[in-house]
Amino acid sequence: MTQPSRLASPVVELRQYTLRLGQRETLIALFDREFVETQEATGMTVIGQFRDLDRPDMFVWLRGFETMETRKDSLSAFYGGPVWAAHRDAANATMIDSDDVLLLKPAWPGAAFDLSDLQRPTVAEAENISVGSCLLGFVEISIHHLQASAEAGFAGRFQMEAVPLLAAKGARLLGAFVSERAENTFPPLPVRAGENVFITVAGFDDGGAQASYRAGLAASPAWQVVRETLQAVSTKPVETLRLTPTARSLLR
Repeated sequence: MTQPSRLASPVVELRQYTLRLGQRETLIALFDREFVETQEATGMTVIGQFRDLDRPDMFVWLRGFETMETRKDSLSAFYGGPVWAAHRDAANATMIDSDDVLLLKPAWPGAAFDLSDLQRPTVAEAENISVGSCLLGFVEISIHHLQASAEAGFAGRFQMEAVPLLAAKGARLLGAFVSERAENTFPPLPVRAGENVFITVAGFDDGGAQASYRAGLAASPAWQVVRETLQAVSTKPVETLRLTPTARSLLR
């Protein structure tokens, strides 16, 4: 049985793949069938995989590890193993770019994903879940690009001032992360070195709930004050990813 400590994922990769035209469903079908349990058998956690609603050529997913050292061992085992060897050509044929990867760690104690009570549908069960089903929910990822050395203060202020406002408007904060600056322990898979980001992952029942949440924030004077304070140490506008989980995504 998977231990809750592993499911908390102290090391997380946020991976955004640019795909060839019309190939997203091909990759999702292959991924959900072949690459979930086989990756987890090496010691990593496949946290969630998603369709990007605003970019039909993007596949977004998250995976977690206990440590940077176990990350090295797990990735070496999977990418050097028989399942990847059997299916890598088919997977790579769907992709234009797979190097947009942020390496992350929890922004404060308790900010990691807690997946211990979640159940992943089997391949057979997933066949009965349609795209856009209310069973899948809706996930929003916000990426804040920060000035150098601003992440600790930003995370503290976000936890104290922003999190209560987001919750009041209907968001379920699933996790909050900052850049992990440890050396990439698996160089065959590049990561975006030198990034300084703060990321939140929020869950909603559906797209309508997320839209209502965004409208509520826009109308909130308190949020505008917090937002302006946070933007003062940002280097660019916030990136917002509006995502729907695949049928076998654990996070939803």
